[in-house]
Amino acid sequence: MNSSAPVDSPMTPDEFGRHLHTAGHVSRETLSPETVDRLTVYADTLRAWQPRINLVSNKSLDDLWRRHFLDSAQLARWIACDHRVLDLGSGAGFPGLVLAIVTGASVVLAESDARKCAFLREVRRLTDAPAEVAEGRIENLETASGFDVVTARALTTLSGLLDHAAPHLKSDGFCLFSKGARARNELTDAKKVWNMKVNSYQSLSGSGGTVLQIGNLTRGRPHDY
Repeated sequence: MNSSAPVDSPMTPDEFGRHLHTAGHVSRETLSPETVDRLTVYADTLRAWQPRINLVSNKSLDDLWRRHFLDSAQLARWIACDHRVLDLGSGAGFPGLVLAIVTGASVVLAESDARKCAFLREVRRLTDAPAEVAEGRIENLETASGFDVVTARALTTLSGLLDHAAPHLKSDGFCLFSKGARARNELTDAKKVWNMKVNSYQSLSGSGGTVLQIGNLTRGRPHDY
């Protein structure tokens, strides 16, 4: 399947699983029928809450398993079950809450909107996800530092994400950021301030997006001094 090809119909849960297995991002043991059932509960809860809270765009809700679940779960290939993960600006839980369900890793969901935090707590309760909701602005986040992975999607520019992520990242930790068509330009701008090792991957979700894996993060450009 060409992930960049036009999408004729919404992705089903079975297609979601097959796509991840075929791409080698998640093993069949990890993405068990029980895991898919928990994600189905998540999907049903999101649809029930959407009329009251604008969690995602109504158009993207029509293809929820591709646009949100696949786009989030593709990051599981880099996350171990013993990792501590910080998800910035979790919103409806993408990618952080999906990753907690799929990988079993402990995830802190940082979100400032109280209504969205209520939604995240409800999905966490219903799915028994290993996640903690940290309500408040990211710059005031009081959770402990030393995260193995920091994730984010559609929150702010790459430079802004790195500003938020750096204080919470372990020295050997890394970031996983989902970016759109401006990924290359945002990388150029970020490299004016940050030294980093970057790996770039085409998104599986068919949106023309890019996944950036960023490690060895330090501020400043020593060669400029």
